[in-house]
Formats: sequence, structure tokens, C-alpha cells
Amino acid sequence: MNSSVNVLEHHLKLKSKNALDVVRQYDIVVDATNSPASRYMLSDCCVLLNKPLISGSTIGLEGQLMVYNHNGSPCYRCHFPNPTTTCQTASSANYTLGVVPGVNGCLQALETIKVATRVGEPLCGRMLLFDALSSRFKTVNKIHKRSSTCTVCGDNPDLTQDSFVTFDYDSLTQSTKSSKPMAIQTPLPKSARTSCREYKRVVDSGRTHLLLDVRPVHHFQIASIANSVNIPLHELRERLPRLRDALTEVAGVSHSHGKHYCPLYFVCQNGDDSEAAVGVLRESGFPYAGAIAGGLECWAREVDPGFPVYW
Repeated sequence: MNSSVNVLEHHLKLKSKNALDVVRQYDIVVDATNSPASRYMLSDCCVLLNKPLISGSTIGLEGQLMVYNHNGSPCYRCHFPNPTTTCQTASSANYTLGVVPGVNGCLQALETIKVATRVGEPLCGRMLLFDALSSRFKTVNKIHKRSSTCTVCGDNPDLTQDSFVTFDYDSLTQSTKSSKPMAIQTPLPKSARTSCREYKRVVDSGRTHLLLDVRPVHHFQIASIANSVNIPLHELRERLPRLRDALTEVAGVSHSHGKHYCPLYFVCQNGDDSEAAVGVLRESGFPYAGAIAGGLECWAREVDPGFPVYW
């Protein structure tokens, strides 16, 4: 509503290879993501460019807020030096009450105004905690100060702008993702992978099949491929008995298409969980399942440019 506000949209997925070019255009960065990999990446980027970072996160019914890399405050790595612990905490709750990030977002906006106008006391070196159930706020003052041994903002940092561009933040946190315990141990054969374009040809041909989307329910509700069915990956094993009858029926219909025809496809955001789902089905004695390589990211990029992109 403010006519003096100019909103610039960046139609890209923020990654280490492009983050420096985007962030250096601005004075303050607000981290409204809820991904450990994104948090480490944005914090490192802000340190390298000397930008304050207003970081808020939510877990279940709780929120937390802090201002990093400003007026001597620590960076995210100073506060959370161990990615394993951070990611395990972030994945400990698989739900978030919608109003909690709303409250947190308003508080982030407030901190941003304070930093921009140099008025009041920003949450530098202090963490604000919000408990939605009790409607109580708590400020933790005993936060670690900037660490002289920090690999990013310390006296002898290891990270440079050149190394940042090629740093793999997904690998930094990948081993602790909640879906990894179900991940298959050996690579899938090529016959168990289907490209987005190949699956589109299956849809266009009208061949009988099932498409199971293994993303969390709230992701599925945001956007999904037409006629897909949602079974979150962590629920797949317990729902196999009900699924088996449907798979058997589809497999029977599919025999007319040849023995190598795949009646069941899995899709997720980027393909990783789909491959894990195929592994679960194969372990359970159902070989006719395939993973859509690249997931919905590939689908939106190569097949349906109008597909709603939310990641």
C-alpha cells in the first residue's frame, strides 16, 4: 500500500552460485526460509558481504528470532557450529501451526525496521523465543559472542567468496534429513528411473498407471500434478497393505502393454525421495515402480512452465 516501496522479484532458486550477486544489491537480509541448508548459506553470504541478517525460524508451536552479523553479533555458524545437531532439531517436528510463522514474520519485520533506522535495540547477541501454546515470550541474553575460531567470521576464516560459490550446502546438512533413514543403499537401475518427458508421454498416451506423490501433505496441497495421489514417504511402509491391492489391479491392466511397462510412478520435489520410495516397493516384492528423475523441479522446468513453483 506504500507507493514508495519498490518490490523486485528474483525468479530463481537462491543457491551459493548466485547468492552473492543477489544479496550484494541489498543492505539487509531477512531469512524467512525454514531449511538448515539455506540458513547456513545465507549467513555465510551475509558475512562475506558484511550484511546484517534477520533470521527467524519455527518448529512446531515455537518460534525463535535473532539478528546475526550486526554490531558485533555472531553469525549463524558461531551460534550453531554443528550442522548435525541443528538439522536434527529442525526435523524433530513435522508440523508447524500456521500462525506461528506469521507472528515470527511480523517480529522479523520489526527487527528489520530497527536495523534500518538505527532505532531501539535489535536482537544482536540475544535470541527471542515465542511459545504459541502459552503465549509467552522469552529473551535469552546468554548467547555465544562472535567466535574468534569461526570458520566464516573468525580471525582466520576458511571461507572466501570463491569457495562459497562452489560450496555444497545441501551436502553439509544432507546426512541428517528426516527422509534419509529410508533411503536405498544402492543406486537404482536405469529401468527404475523415468525422465519427466518420458512420463509426460505416458500421460498423453492414456496408459493406465498410478502416480504417487511422496512429499509432505502441506507441500502436496500447494501444488501437484493432476490425478496424483499423496502418500508421504514416511507413511509409505505402513500403507503398503492398502496400496498393494491397487498396485496389483493396475499391474494386471498393464500386462497388455508389455512386461516391462511400469504401472506405478513416484514423484517428489527433486527426485531423491522418489528413489527411496521405489526402494521400499522393491524391498516389498513389487518391482514395477519407477521414480521420476528430477522430480517436480524438472517437471516445472522441462514439461510444464506454468506449474506453480513454491520451493
